[in-house]
Amino acid sequence: MLKHERFRRILDQLQRHGQVQLGELSTALDVSEDTIRRDIDELARQGALTRIRGGALLPSPIPNAYQAREQHDAVAKQDIARKALALVAEGQLVILDGGTTAGWLARQLPAMGKLTVATHSLPAALALLDHPAIEVRMAGGRVHAQYRVNLGTETVDFYRQLLADVCFIGTYGLHPSAGLTVADAEEAAVKRAIVNASKHVVALVTPEKLGTAASYVVCEAGRIGTLVTAGSVPDAELAPYRDLGIRVL
Repeated sequence: MLKHERFRRILDQLQRHGQVQLGELSTALDVSEDTIRRDIDELARQGALTRIRGGALLPSPIPNAYQAREQHDAVAKQDIARKALALVAEGQLVILDGGTTAGWLARQLPAMGKLTVATHSLPAALALLDHPAIEVRMAGGRVHAQYRVNLGTETVDFYRQLLADVCFIGTYGLHPSAGLTVADAEEAAVKRAIVNASKHVVALVTPEKLGTAASYVVCEAGRIGTLVTAGSVPDAELAPYRDLGIRVL
């Protein structure tokens, strides 16, 4: 079988099932696992899939630039933000990460009264500055213009000094086995620090990101306390997360 035909068959299986395994592909295509591994590596470099241990997943469909992401699936993100607001209580220390869904949540937070909000997101901080009941603590670091956040060791160190009641964290992809993932190594490091600094981790995930993965792992899916999503996601798609002990809203 020629390489381009193997690529077509691999991507077809991925679209049908959401993930593929090296051993199954090797048997189906009658080639060695080393050949399949090289094929998956090449397809991953092309952005056609995301490689994981032993196979591959559908890639996250999310654009990189903040402005594009903010408007991408905006109705679902606003729905998620409204649901997530119920997880906030007055007087808490809340961490908002740099995702656009967390940015929509920032616009809702003034309704909760007195809060302390820690963030490395420039849009989230700006959304809260005109509300005197909310104390904003801004993480330092290098400004990433495309993502509209601060990143780097200063940002990670800032979060290492906190113990928040709850964090609201976005993602490029969430999969029961691959975990919560993003497309940038520095962003993953900051999100890991946020997870470690929080008593309760809330993942804000639009339906299209469920079952997908990006290149860098933030945490295992089981570390998430609550998954907030939008619309009418089939129970069968949410069941693997509930099986991990995650509350789903």
